[in-house]
Amino acid sequence: MTEPFVRPDVRVFLDMMAANPRPAFTAEFLASIRGMVMPPEMSADEPVGELGEILDLAMPGPGGDIALRLFAPRAERKAGPVVVFYHGGGYAAGSIDSHAGLAGEIARQLDLPVVSVEYRLAPENPWPAAPDDGEAAARWIAASGATFGRDITGLILCGDSAGGNLAIVTTLALRDAPAAVPVILQLTFYPAVDHSRDYPSAEAFAEGYGLDAADMRMFDRHYAADPTDHRNSPLLADQQGMPPTLVVTAGLDPLRDEGRAYAAKTALAGVPTVFHEAVGTIHGFAGYRRAIPSAQCDLDHVLRLAKAMLTAR
Repeated sequence: MTEPFVRPDVRVFLDMMAANPRPAFTAEFLASIRGMVMPPEMSADEPVGELGEILDLAMPGPGGDIALRLFAPRAERKAGPVVVFYHGGGYAAGSIDSHAGLAGEIARQLDLPVVSVEYRLAPENPWPAAPDDGEAAARWIAASGATFGRDITGLILCGDSAGGNLAIVTTLALRDAPAAVPVILQLTFYPAVDHSRDYPSAEAFAEGYGLDAADMRMFDRHYAADPTDHRNSPLLADQQGMPPTLVVTAGLDPLRDEGRAYAAKTALAGVPTVFHEAVGTIHGFAGYRRAIPSAQCDLDHVLRLAKAMLTAR
């Protein structure tokens, strides 16, 4: 088998990971890292950077209060859409803080406010806690413009990896039972969309590409979801009537092929779909911009595509 192309900066990052293996994502390890604050100089991603407003608040959720954080590019408040962002982390890790740099960059480049959602995590809160929170947050944000001091006219549901899954699951729910304002775009980075079957990329990149098969099996065990339910495997749902969709995959990602399959299914369902695959790079690249400098170019391109899709509405 021919070795896949790996960008030089991605190879440096993968070699560093191999030389410093992390512990398995056991329940005990996850509990030990919850609440830890990563020093900026140790982060794989860029810091949040300059923004007009950052605001922490909370909303009532189905399992208790849900923390939210607003990242606004400008202090000026005008009518327009809001990005609802769901962080990745295998449904068991990640947070508003871990993905703050990415959320801030999306806000700046799209020139739109981003609201990041702190949904409940497994194993303490297994499925369907995360999609329950994701849907509740989108509905609350859609109806709460006054809380943010903004006239919210639409939602852009966005997420990476597990968060990409939650964005799609939430979009499906809001398609079938609309919120106070419509979903006008879904933007998913390397989403997990089908737990019901194995894809060739999962075997091809099972080890040594940043997201190992052993980690994915452990995340699945913690999440304890029904692999045949569309609220876990949204690829299994009918995609007709979904909003314009931008699907982003990574060429060296175990989830690559299911992301490709999802883009194909939305397109075949008549959904305006744009698909972009970042070649030679790995799962999670949008949050590794400091460790993998070429990831900034990838993110720039994706957000230009998203901006063009919004302009074309």
